[in-house]
Amino acid sequence: MPDTEHAYAVTVTWTGNKGAGTRTHRGYDRAFEAAAPGKPTIAGSSDPAFRGDPARWNPEDLLVASLCACHKLWYLGLCAQAGIVVTAYADTAEGRMTEEPGGGGQFTAVILRPRVTVTAESDAEAALALHHRAHAQCFIARSVNFAVTHEPTIVREGD
Repeated sequence: MPDTEHAYAVTVTWTGNKGAGTRTHRGYDRAFEAAAPGKPTIAGSSDPAFRGDPARWNPEDLLVASLCACHKLWYLGLCAQAGIVVTAYADTAEGRMTEEPGGGGQFTAVILRPRVTVTAESDAEAALALHHRAHAQCFIARSVNFAVTHEPTIVREGD
């Protein structure tokens, strides 16, 4: 069976020109807008540590959010296939990035901490185990070069 390829088209437009462009390092905003056909625009900036706007999403936030969302989507699908009924899901993930003296850097780890509520009739142990399968399937986690771990909590309704 041949591989299936998917394509994703996104346009990122810098909106931070204050009139003088990048004439000076402090003379421009790091603001941008990320857009894709038929989807709401995302207001972005750099991390506040890098002169960004704290009210806007930054690339680091979006990377961690992508990992969370991918894991969740796989997990919910696997639960549905296994007959485990999830009624709530929230993930309080944390990413770690190391900045190097020369200005470069990289993510070193992301920890997903999903808190999942399942019905009283659902198998909590099986629900917990499915996080391992979701992690193994997540396209985003499989694409990064740093550790993505998970510390899930399963709560059964009525417990």
